Amino acid sequence: MLDREWRPGFPLDLYGVLAPLRRGRGDPTWRTAGDGGVIWRVSTTPDGPATVAIRRRADGGAHGTVRATGWGPGAGWEIDRLPSLLGADDDPSSFEAHHPVVADAMRRRPGLRLGSSGRVWDALLPAVLEQKVTGTEAHRSFRELAWRFGSPAPGPAGVVPHGMRVPPTPEQVRAIPDWEWHRAGVDHARRSAILHAAVVAHRLEHAAERGGEAGRVLLRRVRGIGVWTAAEIAQRAWGDPDAVSFGDLHVPNTVGWALLGHDLDDAGLLEVLRPYVPQRHRAVRYIEASGFRRPRFGPRFSPRDHRRI
Repeated sequence: MLDREWRPGFPLDLYGVLAPLRRGRGDPTWRTAGDGGVIWRVSTTPDGPATVAIRRRADGGAHGTVRATGWGPGAGWEIDRLPSLLGADDDPSSFEAHHPVVADAMRRRPGLRLGSSGRVWDALLPAVLEQKVTGTEAHRSFRELAWRFGSPAPGPAGVVPHGMRVPPTPEQVRAIPDWEWHRAGVDHARRSAILHAAVVAHRLEHAAERGGEAGRVLLRRVRGIGVWTAAEIAQRAWGDPDAVSFGDLHVPNTVGWALLGHDLDDAGLLEVLRPYVPQRHRAVRYIEASGFRRPRFGPRFSPRDHRRI
């Protein structure tokens, strides 16, 4: 067990920074405890699996000291990267709001920074599962794969009832039989993309070192990983401030209604976010954090059960 305390030199919204790493309410790699005051994360690292419990000490509000406790072979790696995980490498100082909704969110959420997990694989697996399906479907598939093919989380998080799990490693993913993918509700296209990525997973970790567009280009060399998936990975693995999820079912319309009062397609999203280059993803994050909700029209997109297809 390892401990570290770190005091950010900036306002920090602890939950808001870490929330993008959570994959649904039943994510077995994420838990909150103590009325949400402690966030537990399980991850893979170059040194092996790690469990980290992150909490803020009651000594100064948004600038208060953060304490992290880690377990497992990868605990040292995760503990060392705590500042990066919580947005210390992010620099929002040059960001300028061009719309009232964005400006208001900046004012109300000064601690909302872009964190960097440093792990491409941990972001890639759930991102591919989320391709062209509802969040409900993707989160269910991720839960099933983690529970059945991942490993128990190191430390106390892995032994309590309904303990946490380490997400399946590339090696574990490559060993999953075809029928088990079907049982987990994963269709052929997503399964193929995950398997292609698993073969070269060690090379893909270099994308986080390259960062920016160069990192996204490296990810897109894998068959089945396009602009949307690369952006979703980049947002989490290296806190890419300009990685926009073009091709998303919801983002263009959310941004369109928040800024213009109507739906947008990807071309419209590209145009309305042009003033925010090279921090377009940051603008989207502020819009999402503003609390704005697009008006609902007609039925919602219905989940499909690929286990019955």
